[in-house]
Amino acid sequence: MRVLVVEDDEGISSGLRSQLRQQGCAVDVADTMARAWAALAAEPFDLVLLDLGLPDGDGSALLSRLRAQPSGTVPDAATPVLVMTARDEVPSRIAALDLGADDYVVKPFDVGELTARMRALRRRSVGRAQPRVVLGDVELDPAARQAWRGGVAVELSAREFAVLLALAEVRPRVLSRLQIEERLYDWGAAGVESNAIEVHVHRLRRKLGDDIIRTLRGVGYFVAAT
Repeated sequence: MRVLVVEDDEGISSGLRSQLRQQGCAVDVADTMARAWAALAAEPFDLVLLDLGLPDGDGSALLSRLRAQPSGTVPDAATPVLVMTARDEVPSRIAALDLGADDYVVKPFDVGELTARMRALRRRSVGRAQPRVVLGDVELDPAARQAWRGGVAVELSAREFAVLLALAEVRPRVLSRLQIEERLYDWGAAGVESNAIEVHVHRLRRKLGDDIIRTLRGVGYFVAAT
């Protein structure tokens, strides 16, 4: 999952970046509305974590601007937004939700609860009701970052799991190598090899079988509808 954290408190943003990366997320941070909008205009994000009290204005203005965009573009009006703020008054929650926020958490929050809410928003955005992803006899648990085939646990690296989940969430759509990279690597990722995605796919096929991930030559990879 590619996440944009819009937060001007460096302690909070760096802590979130570290913990979310451990969960397999690619995380970029913007500390102002201007930088956040530049990020949203440059890359597609699966989720935005939005603080309201920002140095150059109220984060609700960024939310309104995002929701005014067309869907299916960059920036994309359909991008899920989870507001995280110290404002705990009921009117503030109502206002944010009515502006288009998908969820709202009050600081200080438990990171475990935050990531559970993020997973719920991601399920909703891709039209999946169940917490686990089933691909024939392959089952994925995004919360535990675990995989099974035929009921037998299969050990996947964080990157391998992220590649398979990215393809599974949009099946049967094809994702190009670049689109997969955008979901896996944030701007801070160092030294991404040009064949990194091909290597992850090769290892996934070796561990799970050749029938899970398919190649559309010259276009990219996909997982067949199940």
